[in-house]
Amino acid sequence: MPEPHTDPLDRVRAAAAERGLDIEIRERPAAASLAEAAVLLGLQPTDIVKTLVVKRADDSYLFALIPGDLAISWPKLRTVVGVNKLRLPEPELALRATGYERGTIVPIGSTTDWPVYADASIVGRRIAMGAGAHGYSLFVDADDLIAAYGATVADISQPAEPR
Repeated sequence: MPEPHTDPLDRVRAAAAERGLDIEIRERPAAASLAEAAVLLGLQPTDIVKTLVVKRADDSYLFALIPGDLAISWPKLRTVVGVNKLRLPEPELALRATGYERGTIVPIGSTTDWPVYADASIVGRRIAMGAGAHGYSLFVDADDLIAAYGATVADISQPAEPR
């Protein structure tokens, strides 16, 4: 289990190496929107994947990997997980559960290896996601990430609400 006090980027790199996962971490400028972030990274919005830490009623957690242009579908995720209650935790609980601040969360190098649930739409793609620290993005082949973490792949997303 990675030490929470170590540099987050070092934790991510070490955890990826332990699992034989080929990752690339790039510094990136701040973006005001998903569309702007995609342009800055040379990607489509669907290739930017959010890692959501989700709290169960028993105070355990899981990770849900959702493409940036979609939203989590709570009914679908509850069905796949087999529970009646799930929620997003407060930022301090997410930090305590993963060792990462909200907006940087990634399963790789989390202080606890919580189960990973990946939306089926990411299969077969190279994705960008949080890298454990603000101002950085991590690039990885989704299939390799899914295999390295034994992730459950299912349809757990829905169209995002227009803003």
